[in-house]
Amino acid sequence: MPAATPTRPLVLHGFTLSGHCHRVELFARLLGLPLQVLQVDLAGGAQRQPEFLALNRFGQVPVLDDNGTVIADSNAILTYLALRYAPEHWLPRDPTGAARVQRWLSLAAGPLARCAAAARAVKVFRRDVDTTALVAEAQQFFGRMDAEIQAAAEPWLAGALPTIADLALYTYTAHAPEGGIALEPYPAIRAWRARVESLPGFFGMPVSPVGLRAPQ
Repeated sequence: MPAATPTRPLVLHGFTLSGHCHRVELFARLLGLPLQVLQVDLAGGAQRQPEFLALNRFGQVPVLDDNGTVIADSNAILTYLALRYAPEHWLPRDPTGAARVQRWLSLAAGPLARCAAAARAVKVFRRDVDTTALVAEAQQFFGRMDAEIQAAAEPWLAGALPTIADLALYTYTAHAPEGGIALEPYPAIRAWRARVESLPGFFGMPVSPVGLRAPQ
């Protein structure tokens, strides 16, 4: 059972087309938590203004404000929500279960962000960057991820039940085609993606329109 319920709506400072922000909003929606989403004008530089820097000195979204408790970084927010508001299966408390989740969180913050998410950002925000190396790295990463899912023979990345690991990996994996990375070669990933999308309360991140100005 959840450890608590919010006394007032959570406030998420985010950006609609950020996978990091989407994973946080998705978790809050899956948990049925009251949530107010405030869009940060990244293209206009709002993340560099004193008001936002007071929330996160690194000038990055997402930032969660839970009645005065301010948490920055998407994976840190997932951890906070899991420990405070979620059933225990979302972040197991036993050492092995917690370690399995942390492994995938590190992969989400490392290889996935560095390759698939970066390639998508180039395309979505029309940056003048050659994505050849990013696409190749993403294909290698997804090949290993696909093999890992198949070898585990479990429906979720870190076990028999969904965890925050699945949410941390989902969005930038599901939206990898926006960066020119096809998912057809990875059947285990596609089946896992479908399982995430079948969770009660799921909602997806919008497909990115063309022509957005890249945040500086």
